Amino acid sequence: MSTRLPVFPLGTVLFPGLVLPLHIFEERYRTLVRELVASPEDGPHEFGVVTLRRGSEAPAPDSDDSDEPETPPIEVDDLYPTGCTAELRQVTELPDGRYDIMTVGRRRFTVKDVRQGDEPYLTADVEWLPDESADQTAELLAPRALAAFRAYLELLRPDSEVLDAVPGDATVLSHLIAATAQLTTDERQLLLSAPDTATRLRTELKLLNREAGLLARVRAVPVPLSDLARPASPN
Repeated sequence: MSTRLPVFPLGTVLFPGLVLPLHIFEERYRTLVRELVASPEDGPHEFGVVTLRRGSEAPAPDSDDSDEPETPPIEVDDLYPTGCTAELRQVTELPDGRYDIMTVGRRRFTVKDVRQGDEPYLTADVEWLPDESADQTAELLAPRALAAFRAYLELLRPDSEVLDAVPGDATVLSHLIAATAQLTTDERQLLLSAPDTATRLRTELKLLNREAGLLARVRAVPVPLSDLARPASPN
């Protein structure tokens, strides 16, 4: 059975257990934050984060709406099919009515349809993906993935703090790698939608080895890394 969930289309991919800070400036999502804060304490203070394939959900803060073309409605084909809920952990209301919020990724889902109903914000009919638990194969893959991750980070940014805070759980490690490595949105979505931890870790091993090889070759070229890097993500 599907569940109707408020969703926030963004240009980023959220993974379970990872922190996502957001600045809420658009009125419809201010409404959502107020509703979540006012919901019962034992209720799920969460909304869905889904990644945009194309388009933009909202004008930039402080933009003049009168000079902006009307934002076309978001359709299901404008979104990647797999998302993750963001659980509200901290809310700071600013003097002008905006919010700074801190969220943490919680559970994955598949988007079946999106609609604009009585609520001012977008909602989606979603189906929950099974909760993950690391099996024996994932536990065997985790040390290899961690070693590849360390080698990759050492090439990318030596003395990174990420090396000092590596989780022991294989599933949590797989989500941390997916969120931290410099990957394309398509690759992140592939990892988010992986059916199990072992599949995600196998894919990450391939991606990390590829990226480490590219970084090693780039470092051997007498050109600044910034000149050869991929275009920066707008997220």
